[in-house]
Amino acid sequence: QVQLVESGGGLVQAGGSLRLSCAASGRTFSRYAMGWFRQAPGKEREFVAAITWSAGRTYYADSVKGRFTISRDNAKNTVYLQINSLKPEDTDNYYCAASQPPFGSSWSTPPRSASVYEYWGQGTQVTVSS
Repeated sequence: QVQLVESGGGLVQAGGSLRLSCAASGRTFSRYAMGWFRQAPGKEREFVAAITWSAGRTYYADSVKGRFTISRDNAKNTVYLQINSLKPEDTDNYYCAASQPPFGSSWSTPPRSASVYEYWGQGTQVTVSS
């Protein structure tokens, strides 16, 4: 059973930094892609960043390039999202997700569509005060 557990959210002032963690278990994720999404109440889930577990290839939403960094630690089965220069508009619930590639293949580029991510964590809240 796949489990994704996020942590690291909190209340921070604008300009500050946070590092979100996503601990993954229950599967061998070497062929998977891992993504971070965010969502505010009443709004659609928004893609933030993604990474292929094996090669570490990354992909970012234009709105976060230069401020967000996604990475993974294979030994710890953990994916991170480093968020710098936080802005009030970054306030959201942040979700970690895992996407299994088509049978017999691996993700060469991590997907950005939430629809191809099968497994989701419970979310961690990030609140940025101005």
